[in-house]
Amino acid sequence: MRYSQAFIPTRKDDPADAEMPSHKLLIRAGYMEQVAAGIYTLLPLGWKSVRKIEEIIRQELDRAGAQEILMPMVQPAELWQRSGRWGFYGPELLRFTDRKSQEYCLGPTHEEVITDLVRRHVRSYRDMPLNLYQVQGKFRDEVRPRGGLLRGREFIMKDAYSFDVDQAGALVAYEKMRVAYTRIFERCGLDFRRVEADTGAIGGTSSHEFQVLAQTGEDRIISCSTCAYTANVEMARFKRQTADTTTATSAACEPVSTPGKHTVGEVAQFLKVAPSSLLKTLIYLADNAPIVAIVPGDRELNEVKLKGLLKVNELHLATDAVVTEVTGAPVGFAGPVGLDFPIFADLGVELMHDAVTGANQGDTHLIHVEPGRDFKPMAYVDLAMASEGDFCPSCSEKMVEFRGIEVGHIFVLGTKYSEPMGATFLDPDGDAKPIVMGCYGIGVTRVLAAAIEQNHDADGIIWPSSIAPYQVIILPLQLKDEAVVAAGEQLYNTLADAGLDVLLDDRDLRPGGKFKDADLIGIPYRVTIGSRGLADGKVELKHRRDAQPELIEVNAVLEHLQARLRNEHS
Repeated sequence: MRYSQAFIPTRKDDPADAEMPSHKLLIRAGYMEQVAAGIYTLLPLGWKSVRKIEEIIRQELDRAGAQEILMPMVQPAELWQRSGRWGFYGPELLRFTDRKSQEYCLGPTHEEVITDLVRRHVRSYRDMPLNLYQVQGKFRDEVRPRGGLLRGREFIMKDAYSFDVDQAGALVAYEKMRVAYTRIFERCGLDFRRVEADTGAIGGTSSHEFQVLAQTGEDRIISCSTCAYTANVEMARFKRQTADTTTATSAACEPVSTPGKHTVGEVAQFLKVAPSSLLKTLIYLADNAPIVAIVPGDRELNEVKLKGLLKVNELHLATDAVVTEVTGAPVGFAGPVGLDFPIFADLGVELMHDAVTGANQGDTHLIHVEPGRDFKPMAYVDLAMASEGDFCPSCSEKMVEFRGIEVGHIFVLGTKYSEPMGATFLDPDGDAKPIVMGCYGIGVTRVLAAAIEQNHDADGIIWPSSIAPYQVIILPLQLKDEAVVAAGEQLYNTLADAGLDVLLDDRDLRPGGKFKDADLIGIPYRVTIGSRGLADGKVELKHRRDAQPELIEVNAVLEHLQARLRNEHS
């Protein structure tokens, strides 16, 4: 492609509403344009990169034995009602009615449609295993779309679904997809981790996320510094202390005045105790019923773990008014002693002695509190959020924390959808059994944005070669010099004939402007042709990350580029 003929509407300034680097750069570099909040048009550069990501995905999924289909974006409410998700999914599901007053939604995901398809055609155990996938647009009506393509409302996604006769077969399919995903993200040139994750609205028995490591990521990842244990902080476990059975029981609990001290830090400082000595008491509404959750004062409560424990549809931290109503005290003074609704305490609480907690009375706390004596939880369970410095549950070494961007998610669904939707098969004995399913998603446009979050500098994007819109940009500097123009044309044709994706900057523009645009749009390799170097038969070859260009013979450019690209992909 010749730059003079290309539609690359670059701009000097960041869009006013953009905060994430990928959001700023995709618009500034002419990759996309906003249509509405969270909805974008992909321009030629952006679409070329998306198509390259899609091609990598298709190659690896086909290699894994999956088959591509295309399902409709518009889905009838009936299917979602049958699975039980029509009322559960929430306002992110954009619902509407057609002219016949039939209810539909714009698909945020396709478990219902694919299950309905398979139940109509799979009759016997001989028809499985089966794995079907699509690459298609999705819509989720995010309440606060942000970050450009990282959390938009309309996006492109690859979703695959496996169908097996039993759990063992489902795990085989899961492993095949794990390998395929690893190859996909490696080929996309990304630094990523596979982490244990929550199943969320999709459901199922277990899941893993594929997280691109980036300081701007919204997800926290806990990883062992020694072994392979890695998990999203929502699911991360950590090794606990051993209970101290020799510690003497403290004196009877008693109230003390703590005027105006609401937070753990304020109370700990006022009473001259460590924050870890406090019981952090939180009031939640679980499907509108109040419950108490307790963690040590130096810990954060993990709501995902709590919701999974309670197996409820809705879990919300109680409002200030509700806290006062159920405890009799303002926020900051709640405690478990004397409360008559369900109490769930973190495992660390069971190890605590001589603790401090709210007295359910304004400006008052209790000291000398003993869990198990002064209040009895329904259960001691893992409710605390893991953090850097905690010890690995697998090997006991210290763990570290990263920031990440989720680009892929794989699930073992089990029979969550097949049972309610009647997707069954006949086993060898002729008995009807529900199909065991798996689900596997990749946010294609999210990969585009995540790659930029991980690969950019002050001057612009730095694309991995495999997903860059063009692998090479050729910059002839003096367009009035016929030899420079001719060398640029010849090199352009030579590289294109060899199968490289090449952009020739044939614009009549000052060198500084060409260099600036080349850095902004982030093409991995730049070949600069100038009169002085060409007189000696040489041009400059520079990777976007290189500090200085390399001077090489014109006739050796193709060989050098092919060698460097091979090394990148080896």
